[in-house]
Amino acid sequence: MQLNFKEIFTAFMILFAVIDIIGNIPIIIDLRKKFGHIESGKASIIAGLILITFLFLGQNILSLIGIDINSFAVAGAFILFFIALEMTLGITLYKTEDSGSMTATVFPLAFPLIAGPGSLTTLLSLRAEYSVENIIVAVLLNVVVIFIVLKTSARIERFLGPSGINVIRKIFGVILLAIAVKLFAHNIKTLFMLS
Repeated sequence: MQLNFKEIFTAFMILFAVIDIIGNIPIIIDLRKKFGHIESGKASIIAGLILITFLFLGQNILSLIGIDINSFAVAGAFILFFIALEMTLGITLYKTEDSGSMTATVFPLAFPLIAGPGSLTTLLSLRAEYSVENIIVAVLLNVVVIFIVLKTSARIERFLGPSGINVIRKIFGVILLAIAVKLFAHNIKTLFMLS
């Protein structure tokens, strides 16, 4: 096993951009308001485990249940689309009556917000170019960054204040909406070309 720091850095930056944990801060703050406490450590570890598991078994799992990557990405795009609608319009689509902080920690935070269709499909693309151990290190570094952002989101909220959070929430809601539409459009086009 030989680590290549250039590969690790490149894979880290690609995953960091796709996961976009900084851009997800308004969503994280919103989830904290809805559910109270969110377990930062558990969310980071669960997201990391999903990413590493998918790196090794993703293609096989999807093939086994008869789902291609594009269909998976389209389904994920719908979830991101509804989260973005909640942020932009200030409405609640995701029901929270029976849910506790652990539910929010796993869904929608760890999956699909952190370990979402974008990051999962990116992992499969990275695997074609880079060695697995370098990708694993890049994933672990991203997990550390995710943990730090989740842990400090309350401080960030205090710094920005309610009106600052509201403005950022709407801006990132529109950005997330655009990402969802792009993810949907790209993968639906590929699905139609395959059929």
